[in-house]
Amino acid sequence: MTAADEGIGGRELARLITGHVFLHATMAGMRMASPLLALREGYSEAAVGVLLSLYALTQVFLALPAGRYADRHGLKRPVGWSCLAAALGGGLAFAWPIFPVLCVSALLTGGATGSAVIAMQRHVGRAAHTPAQRKQAFSWLAIGPAFSNFMGPFAAGLLIDHSGYRAAFLMIALLPVVTWAFVRHATELPPPEGAHAARGGRAWDLWREPMFRRLMLVNWFLSSAWDVHTFVVPVLGHERGLSASVIGTILGGFAMAAAVVRVFLPVLAARVHEWALIVTAMVAAALIYAVYPFMHAALAMGICSALLGLALGMVQPMVMSLLHQVTPGHRHGEAVGMRFLVINASSVAMPLLFGAAGSVVGVAAVFWTVAVTVGAGTRVAFALRDDRRTG
Repeated sequence: MTAADEGIGGRELARLITGHVFLHATMAGMRMASPLLALREGYSEAAVGVLLSLYALTQVFLALPAGRYADRHGLKRPVGWSCLAAALGGGLAFAWPIFPVLCVSALLTGGATGSAVIAMQRHVGRAAHTPAQRKQAFSWLAIGPAFSNFMGPFAAGLLIDHSGYRAAFLMIALLPVVTWAFVRHATELPPPEGAHAARGGRAWDLWREPMFRRLMLVNWFLSSAWDVHTFVVPVLGHERGLSASVIGTILGGFAMAAAVVRVFLPVLAARVHEWALIVTAMVAAALIYAVYPFMHAALAMGICSALLGLALGMVQPMVMSLLHQVTPGHRHGEAVGMRFLVINASSVAMPLLFGAAGSVVGVAAVFWTVAVTVGAGTRVAFALRDDRRTG
């Protein structure tokens, strides 16, 4: 961890990563368990799409307020409230595992995770002092959700197969408690100079900067690819008769690959520009989505899932590094919140859109649509070569 930077110590970063893992695993486990329960109870793919979209719905409305709240109160208070909401979401699903309650749990766990991540990313971005330090710190921090995307679905799948859905939801409800046990010992940073300038409802002014617009569009392409994979794999696995633990392992392979590539990303990023890594990820993702529907065996699906995780896993730290370069220092909180708003608005729309499309034209067409969309988006990613930065 000492490679992170001089601005944030290894022990401090380890606390944030560990807390991030357990809180994000709450949402990842719910996102895997709740659609499987809904499908078992006879709900349609479109209904599952609605359910999954709710994980992002609260994040759409909370992103900018959460960013401003973190600007005012720092790290611990936003994360504390988020842990409470996430534990409540898992507890409700444990007590009443029915579709309407699963929808409420999705709103709670999704909003809690998004708000906590905004506070953590703002904290890390402020603690790092140079672009190189930011790339390293964000690469380490990004290991958290990558690992939790394995831990959450895998653990939930095992519990579902051996003890039932309620046991899985109970485990999910306890994970945020572990998060708070780690984050409560973190060191708060003093308020940034010019923090008052970030208030006043001018967040949408960020879109006047061309590089910010390009970055948000590229981030939308790639986050959509990530979200669609999370949605489609449980549906595809259910169609092919795979067990919950196998589906969880396939999703977990994606997450572990994303975690592995992020371990090596600080070294790779020191030699390659952010835009080049992003373009590479988009080309690879388009190719993998094009061939994914032809993979019928669980092992073949798992290989595609892992390759996709390698490609998409390198993107988020590079986007965060560029985001802190193209926006003014006193508006980083708003910029992080705006990024969350954009990607979670997409996460609301995409499961609805592709859930309806999957019911009409089949899951394979969803894969190919994503392949074409992401492939076409590489032209925008090439435009990130512009070296102008606002700092």
